[in-house]
Amino acid sequence: MRQPPREETTDRLRVLNLLGAQTGDSLAVDVRRGLTAEPKQLFPKYFYDALGSQLFDAICLLPEYYLTRAENEIFASHAREIVEAASAGSKVTLFELGSGSATKTRLIVEALLGHQSSLLYVPVDISTAALEQGARALLQSFPPLRVEAFASDYDSAIPRLAEHFEEGSRAFVLFLGSNVGNFNPDGARDLLISLRRALRAGDALLLGADLKKDPAALDAAYDDPLGVTAAFNLNLLGRINRELGADFDLRAFRHVGRYNEREGRVEMYVESRRAQTVRIGALNLEVNFAEGERVHTEYSHKYDLEELSSLAARTGFKLTRTWLDEGKRFSSNLLVAGD
Repeated sequence: MRQPPREETTDRLRVLNLLGAQTGDSLAVDVRRGLTAEPKQLFPKYFYDALGSQLFDAICLLPEYYLTRAENEIFASHAREIVEAASAGSKVTLFELGSGSATKTRLIVEALLGHQSSLLYVPVDISTAALEQGARALLQSFPPLRVEAFASDYDSAIPRLAEHFEEGSRAFVLFLGSNVGNFNPDGARDLLISLRRALRAGDALLLGADLKKDPAALDAAYDDPLGVTAAFNLNLLGRINRELGADFDLRAFRHVGRYNEREGRVEMYVESRRAQTVRIGALNLEVNFAEGERVHTEYSHKYDLEELSSLAARTGFKLTRTWLDEGKRFSSNLLVAGD
């Protein structure tokens, strides 16, 4: 039976939890579906339990993982310019899809609070722990800020964004990092169409997108020598052990992360090191793995600027500005909702 949304409120922080008891149910359904499919797959939205979120924060500090530094560089140089272009002289309500710990967001928040006296920030993330941690850190740094957060997946939260449109304000949505790259081209299109339906003409979206580049740089970014990305990927199996009573031996699997230049995407897998059978107690399920069999866990699609302009046009937006880091590795793209 679906539980009603839970709401936690303080003077400046409100968290609406749309996940409730259904998180475990959804994990069970998706694990059964994914591990009985051919080929096998697991879904990247389940990376981000408390441990997975901490591991991803560690990935962002790795020298090989240039994406976070490149996007931070763009914001450090251009945050005020981005905010001025997005606001078009109006007061702004700030939304963010996949906010995580919101470390990059603070540069945008700071620029917005130089533009207006107060700010409502509406982050959406599937990790409640990361969501609350990020919100509290921002509230401590910025007294004029209020946070009304959704602990939710995108499908549940996007139709409810309009509940937070303040009268006379323009919506400014952040979709940062390489989050859009985790969707295949059809999925990215469908997500942006859904977002466009939730917005009004003139509202703005800042879309972060990693750019196509030397495959060696991409391979290093997604398979670092310290093994942090490997730990992040294998934690998905650990989460199934913890929450569904499985007996995955994480040492019997290895991380694979490689760039597929023909498809324009990094592909991540966990690969079975030997023939083995894994039991998942909560599902009353046994899953056989052949030696060398791979379970797909994530794609990270890379773009060029022409593809980004086309994506915007096909989803009801217009790409009006693009900012690049000095190395031209990463792009921040301002999309404005059309009439």
